[in-house]
Amino acid sequence: MRCLPGLVESIAEYLPDARWQRCIVHFYRNVLSQLLSSKVREVSHRLKAIHSQESRPAAHYKAAAVIAELGRQRLTRAAELIEQSIAETLTYYAFPDGHWRKFRTNNPLERIMKDSRRRTLVVGAFPGGQSCLNLAAARLRHIAGCH
Repeated sequence: MRCLPGLVESIAEYLPDARWQRCIVHFYRNVLSQLLSSKVREVSHRLKAIHSQESRPAAHYKAAAVIAELGRQRLTRAAELIEQSIAETLTYYAFPDGHWRKFRTNNPLERIMKDSRRRTLVVGAFPGGQSCLNLAAARLRHIAGCH
């Protein structure tokens, strides 16, 4: 399952130098949802082993081993999901390793979006697009510490 294909395409079109990093937490959830509960723990350890490698080539090599092992266990749907989407989860390797931990998940961004939705629901209807944009921009400035 690929997340937000329209967003990914828009990023490539409007920000051609930007890189797409799929959240590994959501990737894990997608893969694990294809398994029986008895296999979840084992496969989650295998997935984490992919993302704990020291380099992108090592992560690809580990992913290939995980895919092969899942294939041998007849967990074909999980293996296919990994094969189709693993590259989207390894983008963070292109950055200095000090940043890897922060780039691997998009939970902070999701928290901002959830807060924005909550605040716009309180307002209800906006008189115009600019007022909605002003509210969102004010909240983002507050989060960024630019009071």
